[in-house]
Amino acid sequence: MSVIHRRHLLLGGAAVLAGYAALRLLPKARATEIFEVVHSDEEWRRSLTPAQYVVLRAHKTEWAGSSPLNGEKRAGVYHCAGCALSLFDATTKYDSGTGWPSFWQPLEGAVATRDETALLVLTQTEIHCRRCGSHLGHVFNDGPRPTGQRYCMNGEALSFSPA
Repeated sequence: MSVIHRRHLLLGGAAVLAGYAALRLLPKARATEIFEVVHSDEEWRRSLTPAQYVVLRAHKTEWAGSSPLNGEKRAGVYHCAGCALSLFDATTKYDSGTGWPSFWQPLEGAVATRDETALLVLTQTEIHCRRCGSHLGHVFNDGPRPTGQRYCMNGEALSFSPA
């Protein structure tokens, strides 16, 4: 009869977590997607702020409540911070209580989606700009009518033009 020692269990768990972390750090493959706006990594770094680069190109999420756009109430249009494509009309913005700018519908043809796995089992739907491929946020099925969807966007991924 074999016995699993605590040390072996801890080492095995650490190895699994290290492997998962390594996979999360690899660039996301987009071999099947072709974007109208394409830049080298160096060009993206030059054209974006460091915070924008981390969100748009490294697919990270800003801290909840950190974006001034979360409280923006004026009429206007929200654009991709990477390529200036119009993404959301302000009339579809609402306070989701999450700490991120949220919308119930994007402008037609503005965004594309990709399913991604987080924490090994949780699948979520990532939203990216259909023109430049920049990561914008995620969409969830817990939004208000009429769509029932919540497009939860990173403020760093957006720019706002008042009407």
